[in-house]
Amino acid sequence: MDNNVGGNGNGASGFRFRRIPRHSLAHIKLDPLLDENLEQWPHLAELIQCYGSDWIKDDNKYGHYESICPVSFQNQIFEGPDTDIETEMQLASARQIKAEDTTDDDIPSSSGRQFTNPNVRKHFGQSPLPAYEPAFDWGNERSMIFGQRNPETPMTHYGSGLKISVKILSLSFQAGLVEPFYGTICLYDKERREKLSEDFYFCVLPSEMQDAKVALEPPGIFYLDASSASICLLIQLEKSATEEGGVTPSVYSRKEPVHLTERERQKLQVWSRIMPYRESFAWAIVPLFDNSIAAASGGSASPSSPLAPSMSGSSSHEGVFEPIAKITSDGKLGYSSGSSVIVEISNLNKVKESYTEESLQDPKRKVHKPVKGVFKMEIEKHQTVHTELENVSENGSVTNDSLDQGDSIADMMFSKSPGNGLGGPQSSNSKWIAIDGNNVSGNGSNTQGNLDFCADDAFGFRTTMRNEPFLQLFHCLYVYPLTVSLSRKRNLFIRVELRKDDADACRQPLEAMHPRERGSSLQKCAHTQVAVGARVACYHDEIKVSLPAVWTPLHHLLFTFFHVDLQTKLEAPKPVVIGYASVPLSTYAQLRSEISLPIMKELVPHYLLDSGKERLDYLEDGKSIFKLRLRLCSSVYPINERIRDFFLEYDRHTLRTSPPWGSELLEAINSLKNVDSTALLQFLHPILNMLLHLIGNGGETLQVAAFRAMVNILTRVQQESVDDVERNHSLVNYVDYAFDDFCGRQPPVYPGLSTVWGSLARSKAKGYRVGPVYDDVLAMAWFFLELIVKSMALEQTRLFYHSLPLDEDVPPMQLKEGVFRCIMQLYDCLLTEVHDRCKKGLSLAKRLNSSLAFFCYDLLSIIEPRQVFELVSLYLDKFSGVCQSVLHECKLIFLQIICDHDLFVEMPGRDPSDRNYLSSVLIQELFLTWDHDDLSQRAKAARILVVLLCKHEFDARYQKPEDKLYIAQLYFPLVGQILDEMPVFYNLNAAEKREVLIVILQIVRNLDDASVVKAWQQSIARTRLFFKLMEECLVLFEHRKPADGILIGSSSCNIVGDGPTSPKYSDKLSPAINNYLSEASRQEVRVRYCPFHMLLINLEPQGTTDNGYLWQRVNSQISSPSQPYSLREALAQAQSSRIGASAQALRESLHPVLRQKLELWEENLSAAVSLQVLEISEKFSAMAASHSIVTDYGKLDCLSSIIMSFFSRNQPLAFWKAFLPVFNHVFDLHGATLMARENDRFLKQVAFHLLRLAVFRNDNIRKRAVIGLQILIKSSFYFMQTARLRVMLTITLSELMSDMQVTQMKSDGTLEESGEARRLRKSLEEMADEVKSSGLLKECGLPENAVLVTPEIFEENRWSWLEVKSISGSLLLALDASLEHALLASVMSTDRYAAAESFYKLAMAFAPVPDLHIMWLLHLCDAHQEMQSWAEAAECAVAVAGVVMQALVARNDGVWSKDHVTSLRKICPMVSSEITSEASAAEVEGYGASKLTVDSAVKYLQLANKLFSQAELYHFCASILELVIPVYKSRRAYGQLAKCHTLLTNIYESILEQESSPIPFTDATYYRVGFYGERFGKLDRKEYVYREPRDVRLGDIMEKLSHIYESRMDGNHTLHIIPDSRQVKAEELQPGVCYLQITAVDPVMEDEDLGSRRERIFSLSTGTVRARVFDRFLFDTPFTKNGKTQGGLEDQWKRRTVLQTEGSFPALVNRLLVIKSESLEFSPVENAIGMIETRTAALRNELEEPRSSEGDQMPRLQSLQRILQGSVAVQVNSGVLSVCTAFLSGEPATRLRSQELQQLIAALLEFMAVCKRAIRVHFRLIGEEDQDFHTQLVNGFQSLTAELSHYIPAILSEL
Repeated sequence: MDNNVGGNGNGASGFRFRRIPRHSLAHIKLDPLLDENLEQWPHLAELIQCYGSDWIKDDNKYGHYESICPVSFQNQIFEGPDTDIETEMQLASARQIKAEDTTDDDIPSSSGRQFTNPNVRKHFGQSPLPAYEPAFDWGNERSMIFGQRNPETPMTHYGSGLKISVKILSLSFQAGLVEPFYGTICLYDKERREKLSEDFYFCVLPSEMQDAKVALEPPGIFYLDASSASICLLIQLEKSATEEGGVTPSVYSRKEPVHLTERERQKLQVWSRIMPYRESFAWAIVPLFDNSIAAASGGSASPSSPLAPSMSGSSSHEGVFEPIAKITSDGKLGYSSGSSVIVEISNLNKVKESYTEESLQDPKRKVHKPVKGVFKMEIEKHQTVHTELENVSENGSVTNDSLDQGDSIADMMFSKSPGNGLGGPQSSNSKWIAIDGNNVSGNGSNTQGNLDFCADDAFGFRTTMRNEPFLQLFHCLYVYPLTVSLSRKRNLFIRVELRKDDADACRQPLEAMHPRERGSSLQKCAHTQVAVGARVACYHDEIKVSLPAVWTPLHHLLFTFFHVDLQTKLEAPKPVVIGYASVPLSTYAQLRSEISLPIMKELVPHYLLDSGKERLDYLEDGKSIFKLRLRLCSSVYPINERIRDFFLEYDRHTLRTSPPWGSELLEAINSLKNVDSTALLQFLHPILNMLLHLIGNGGETLQVAAFRAMVNILTRVQQESVDDVERNHSLVNYVDYAFDDFCGRQPPVYPGLSTVWGSLARSKAKGYRVGPVYDDVLAMAWFFLELIVKSMALEQTRLFYHSLPLDEDVPPMQLKEGVFRCIMQLYDCLLTEVHDRCKKGLSLAKRLNSSLAFFCYDLLSIIEPRQVFELVSLYLDKFSGVCQSVLHECKLIFLQIICDHDLFVEMPGRDPSDRNYLSSVLIQELFLTWDHDDLSQRAKAARILVVLLCKHEFDARYQKPEDKLYIAQLYFPLVGQILDEMPVFYNLNAAEKREVLIVILQIVRNLDDASVVKAWQQSIARTRLFFKLMEECLVLFEHRKPADGILIGSSSCNIVGDGPTSPKYSDKLSPAINNYLSEASRQEVRVRYCPFHMLLINLEPQGTTDNGYLWQRVNSQISSPSQPYSLREALAQAQSSRIGASAQALRESLHPVLRQKLELWEENLSAAVSLQVLEISEKFSAMAASHSIVTDYGKLDCLSSIIMSFFSRNQPLAFWKAFLPVFNHVFDLHGATLMARENDRFLKQVAFHLLRLAVFRNDNIRKRAVIGLQILIKSSFYFMQTARLRVMLTITLSELMSDMQVTQMKSDGTLEESGEARRLRKSLEEMADEVKSSGLLKECGLPENAVLVTPEIFEENRWSWLEVKSISGSLLLALDASLEHALLASVMSTDRYAAAESFYKLAMAFAPVPDLHIMWLLHLCDAHQEMQSWAEAAECAVAVAGVVMQALVARNDGVWSKDHVTSLRKICPMVSSEITSEASAAEVEGYGASKLTVDSAVKYLQLANKLFSQAELYHFCASILELVIPVYKSRRAYGQLAKCHTLLTNIYESILEQESSPIPFTDATYYRVGFYGERFGKLDRKEYVYREPRDVRLGDIMEKLSHIYESRMDGNHTLHIIPDSRQVKAEELQPGVCYLQITAVDPVMEDEDLGSRRERIFSLSTGTVRARVFDRFLFDTPFTKNGKTQGGLEDQWKRRTVLQTEGSFPALVNRLLVIKSESLEFSPVENAIGMIETRTAALRNELEEPRSSEGDQMPRLQSLQRILQGSVAVQVNSGVLSVCTAFLSGEPATRLRSQELQQLIAALLEFMAVCKRAIRVHFRLIGEEDQDFHTQLVNGFQSLTAELSHYIPAILSEL
């Protein structure tokens, strides 16, 4: 349908101009009345040209943008420590099982648009840009530019209102339909009582069917400006005039009989065939928009209005598409399909006597019997824009890239086009109707397109009253005869003719009458209805007359009045002329009021002339008895006289018939100022064309006058703008569509226009006074500039139209030097205006600035771009540097507009050698802006850049890699500039930084390696800065779930843009998203009332809830119409109204689907950014390996810092999948550097994060952490000691434990191992699992042998699974210790033994790290001090000192040697040697040997000394002080030495005191405790030896342990203590009972003979100063072999049990595990011998022990007396005697073996001998007071000897 004019001057595909044919209303030709030669009427030629020629539209003026399909996003899987990823994983896998498995290598696919080119590197992830700007709407972004010009839809002749089609379906009567009926329908305004449209004619023919169908009548089309309750359809029916004495019309409304009789039928049929004249029969009114009227047209039975708006009561067009079911008058439901409504009218009012318009209104009128019939018609409502005219994208709403179809339609429905009564782009509506299922072909109501070809458009009279330009040719007169008042009844009708003159009544009239039948030609005359038998004849006819183009005073209408006889005769009735009346056009045509005329009886020649009037004879005495009304509708004949004058003078000037000075024309031009605005607007197009004609080729005076008049007219038209838009709708339509530069019939207008405007501007610049017109020129500058441009473009197109092959682009036009210079000067003047006025802060300046920018924008498509660059550089020179804020803003707007040019990317440089001039200017200026003080400008600059890049990225033209590369290279200098001046970047706020960083990532993503390297080749510092930017990316785009506790933005204040700020839903995404979401939230309400939301959903494939508005379906049912706002919206509104509302709350207020969308975008943005940075880092790593860049090769800090950034951020699974291969590769290439000591901090972080990831619930991430750990260990095999790595891992594990929750509460309140600990354990085990390794590697996208491959520079493979297992083992040990410690949390305070043990285990597990080892030992030391276990606490201090000493000895630092360490080991055997080797390896930042100094060792030794002395273990104190003394000696600290020696003196004295005490000194008591029972857990069936303070008795420890363990019993278990020390058989114990067996034990000396049968007396063995270090213990248990528990001496056996502990006491803990238990049995006689030998030994010991000085007799005497008394005093003889009686008399004696007998007797003899010696010594020692005692001893001894002699006679001789 479009004929295209010419090619296109800008390289885009397609033609530049498009012809849009006019849709003429009734296809009026002015022939035959325009047969006069138009040559003599130039203004008429101009008018006809103006209305007839096609519109010409520049397709590229408003930019053209074809976007690629939107990128699809997948849910990213994240894990925060507190997210329950399990459910999320299941959801994700349910959504995207396919996505996970599609790629072999598991790297996410590229941005959904994969190139087939195999050389192109595949990206790791999607581009970050689509996720950052997921709802990129080019049209919307453009519209936000200040001064943005918006395309207008072409104006239509019927305005921008509603279009209603009416189709007659049927007419039926109860009586039956046998004669034809005719009718008219028109729009009628009841309140104003005026017709709004011409009549639409129809007829209903009878047929045999009862319900006669209408002969395929086309529908009638009516146009309305706006709906209103008073507008209705007026339907009038007419039938053949009633035969006198025939069948009257009353048959149609009579009650009985209902049907016509056969005779009546025949009569009617015959009469209707012969009767050509008709009478009115019935009428009805159908209100279109009012559903409240019940009685408006037919009492209670009114058809309810078909097009009433929805119940919401709004009178605008929400109701447009509502298919509301209609109630017919008899209560039937109308059939409703889509937007058409079928109306049945059964209350046809019968016309009885004459009825007038007044009777329609009069409610009190007699209600006639209604006609018993039903009139059925279909009313359909359309939108009034021709789909063909404009495609959707012209309407500013380009089908949006990243919204799906549903979204864009929804957008259309709600975006308001300025100045358009109907909201939104109307173009696609017919499509909607089609979708609506309303495509019923037989109905004629199919789609709009068809309507226009077969329908009758009824001319709307509002057209002539609107303040809008006439757009097509119409030139006719409507004649309404009203009444003729006669003195007697007549059957009267009237004939109407148009005559040229009155000279001859017989001459044929002009063919000017419009016929009623469609398609017939114009007729010479027209008839009205017959008013049957009426004295006052009333008429309801409308007669339409075509007028001549130019009329003379003689053109007139002639009315002829006829009477007709209505009786059946042989032939048809003949009418009889009664009289005539005439109306001259020139006098009456413009009158709107009623005209009354007399009726002449006959015509005489020249009856119009006043002179002839006397001769005429009149009816009714010459009274004016004929009333009529006229309505002139013409777009050719201006009613306004000044416009007619101007047209006339224009004709005279053009035809050169006026005087040469042309002053009349000047006057006419000047008087145009005074034309009223409606008339001016209606003839706007032709007037502008004529003035431009004069400007283009008039003389200078005329040019200036025409220019000034034009400015004046434009200003007035502009003031008429409905909503103060900057570019008036009518003017935009003129420039965009109507203006075609005279179709090339005369030279183009732009040189003349530029010259006249330029001279005016120069006069102003020179300081001449130019009057107020100049400001108006500036205000309307946009109009003139666009005219100039269009004129140029048309010339360019016409120049090349014929000479150019079809597919070639139109070359740029070369402007003539003079013209370009003129334009340059004009431009310069306008720039100066902008500059000066800006400083004054005038808004005109900003608008003018935008107009100038668009001028350059347009010129770029027409003339040589380098010529335009001169204008641009002129602009930038004027506004150079960082200027005033308002000027700077203008500059930004200017650049924004120019850079939005379709071919921005393809623009040349200023010199042929340069690249794109505009992009370089843009980058320069944007960077300057970021340095500007004005914050809003900074944000704007960042936004401009992002929008531009989005525009390129989504542009369908630039999808090839080479295009993307070219674009990236254009913008790459920006990255350099930022790196050169980083403070500028750091001064930006977070939102702006994000914008800039997204741009940088996008640029770098599309660059080739050679270009990227340039950024890294300048200096180390600059490379570092580049990676600082990358780190910023990771920080600013990290995805935090709202659950992570950080609200996503505290302020909803948005500084971007001049418009109202929208609430801030997301901090991460582009600011545009906030607008998108608030718009979507607002629509949520409105969509509910639109039945189309269902349709939107159906457009989408089911299940794509991702981007669709599927939620509308839900909403429409939830909310009731009376409450349009849901709670959620109320919340959202409250939120957004409160500035500073948290983003979190705003997000909560979003609809769930929108919220999900938002999160999806944020996740994908974060993932894309991380993957992009990863990709860049990998490039960097590869470049660094080849040393082709400048960086710090000693540390590779860029790499290490970015890797640390990766690890420390919350990353999605997709990232970890891509990361691992890169991580592996980096360590392969740079292992040596990264593992060096300088990078300890980095390594430690990596180790920490790998362990942290090893705890993740997400198995995919956890497995990758395991592989990461293996990669780390592999590198350590080659590049560092594994010992150091072990230390690092141990340290980081320790740190992780403090962050991690190792335990969780069970339902019964006890603790158990947490999932995190279990997963960590699993990971550590998998790390050392040789079998699973290759599968795991493969799963993670690495080669199966990745860990076994030897790096290039090494010969032999150093990988050792054994070593890996050992590392894994030591880490597991630490994990277990930590876990055990945590599990004890609840019993820590009660069970001090377990607490100490757990500290001990932690100390041992973390032994590889001296710091941690020491830390836990000190914790243990504190715990012991709390329990007052001084010896154990001292041991801990010694152990700590030992660690320090060993480290010092190992590095030859300090005063000690290995011997000192050995002596320390004697005190604390735990001071082992293996710790030393790792102490040096433990030099990790923040940990290690740096803290191990001599001073710290001395500090801990002194602590040990203090604690040992509290425990009274003085001999240990001595050893310790001996280690401290060398330090003081080497330092010559004599004061300290003196102190030490004083201490030593005290210590040795204390030792002496202990030894000389008669009561032997014990430092502790020892108990064996056995545990039996499952509630003891790990202790079950184990024995421990407890070391307790010396005052703890057996009862105390029983009570203590019962207390501890009773609390652990549950309802099913009880605690029981086994009372004796016999051996326990665990199998024989009762289940459900837990047993404790507690026995006191004695420590065993090192050299003691455990086989000796003697009884052990402990004091005997503590002879000298020796280390009290015990690791063996014994206890004796008596038993009998006859089963009795107790027996006589002869039956009493003894079992001696010796226990060996794990380690020796005093230890670091209070109890040690028994690792070995042996027992010996002694027979009764051996027991007896042992008892006697023991006593003998005790006495002998006392006698032989040397004393220090002879004076020291007292203590010796006391102990001797004590022992003697127990041996020989008479009362205790039972001991020795009982042995004799038991074994030496009677039967037992015979049982003894001789050897045993001998031994027993020898023992007894020896005992007696020692007793005798002791008594003698006693005698020497005693004084007087003890004589009696001595006597008793002697007597006792003698009697004992006598008793024994009975059994051993030899005793007497021995003694």
